[in-house]
Amino acid sequence: MTPDNKDTSDTAGKEPANDENIEHSDDVADAKASQSAQASDKDAQSVIDPEGQSESDQSASDEQEDEDPLGFGDERMSDEAEDDTEADEEKEDEDELTVLQKQLIEAESKSADYWDRLLRLQADMENQRKRAQNDVTKARKFALEGIVGDLLPVKDSLELGLAAAAAEDADPKSLVEGAELTLKMLAQVLEKNNVLEVNPVDEKFDPEFHQAMSMQEVEGKPANIVTGVMQKGYTLNERLVRPALVMVSK
Repeated sequence: MTPDNKDTSDTAGKEPANDENIEHSDDVADAKASQSAQASDKDAQSVIDPEGQSESDQSASDEQEDEDPLGFGDERMSDEAEDDTEADEEKEDEDELTVLQKQLIEAESKSADYWDRLLRLQADMENQRKRAQNDVTKARKFALEGIVGDLLPVKDSLELGLAAAAAEDADPKSLVEGAELTLKMLAQVLEKNNVLEVNPVDEKFDPEFHQAMSMQEVEGKPANIVTGVMQKGYTLNERLVRPALVMVSK
């Protein structure tokens, strides 16, 4: 039974070889599994979450959350933004207030200037009114100054005529000539001051300048003609001072 022994020996010799192969296969499988796990870890590290953040970013945010677990950081940032806004508004208010104060100062300066001008204008008007009033008063008081100066020579002439008439050797003819000269001087003074006489002999009766004292029939004269003047009238600058007393024909 030699063949059986050979087979048995062959089988016994092959069994150790199979054990070695099995162990080698297990080592290769473990190495591949380790490489696959490492690759999976790398892929997992590079995976991006649905919100667009990688695991590193997520870890950074987790660290920030750990540093500020109650979320006071956002509130502090909001408060700082509000403080900045309030500071800007306060600055704008201060700038506007400064502009308004400057405008107020300018307005007060102009107002004071206008008030001073008004007071000066009122003073000037008051002075002009007083001067005009004084001028009117003086004009009333001294309006006849010119005509008085013209009448004084007439008075002197009348006094000389009276003195000559009182003399014992007075000449009536000379007295008459002196009276005529005095009357002529008076007429010149009146004419110089626009005082004209109204002597309407043989003129048509004018009730504006004449005053009829009587009416009578006169041959050869039509009606309403002045036939005689009892008293002459006078006008001053064409204004009636005294009407002429006349007799009128009918």
